Amino acid sequence: MDDDVDAIADALREADTAVAFTGAGVSTASGVPSFRGEDGLWEEFDPKSFHRRRLDADPEGWWRDRVELREHLDPGEYEPNAAHEALAELESAGHLDAVVTQNVDGLHGEAGTEELIRLHGTNRRVRCEDCGERSEAAPTFERAREGDVPPRCDCGGLLRPDVVLFGESLPADAIERARRLARESDCYLAVGSSLTVQPAAGLPRRAATTGATLAILNLTETPLDGVADRVIGADVTDVLPALAARV
Repeated sequence: MDDDVDAIADALREADTAVAFTGAGVSTASGVPSFRGEDGLWEEFDPKSFHRRRLDADPEGWWRDRVELREHLDPGEYEPNAAHEALAELESAGHLDAVVTQNVDGLHGEAGTEELIRLHGTNRRVRCEDCGERSEAAPTFERAREGDVPPRCDCGGLLRPDVVLFGESLPADAIERARRLARESDCYLAVGSSLTVQPAAGLPRRAATTGATLAILNLTETPLDGVADRVIGADVTDVLPALAARV
């Protein structure tokens, strides 16, 4: 592993543009449950219950189930781990230009990452379907927990978590920025992601095909291991601090 870490450190030092793409494996070390895979939340909850169509057809039922799901995802229970902190350190030192994340837990921002592209939004906010105003999620979920379902904005519009729901497209501005960075990157780190959820999982491939050094840091194999320049199958909370120390 040491040789791979040294090689990735060299690539980061030499890169004009370097990007990290992160998935659930970065946050599970903080205790955040994953959605997919063994013991994932979709083993306990039915994803169809949180589809956009159900929110439209049955907002009260959708919100009741979403409150129950939040009990498993409350961001107040979690703190950034060594992987989040190492990425923020790399950015602060000028070796990382942006973090593109699939995660909605807000831990990258809490760790200090400033250039953060949230492909799937954040569960720390809600937004109004009518006026678009965003606000902290906790008070809205507390209202819903007490029976105010579906919660509504002062304008009368339906409030919903500020995340991408099943049946919705990724935010156009976020995915376009992420694609541009993938094209422009000289070094691209895919960290803690199975690289199976599209279209986000296509970003590392795009980076590799446009000439970036692609490094995959993930405990399990991914579909892109064969095209990556470096693959490290180890705990990202060990690998990323080691990488930050060597850059």
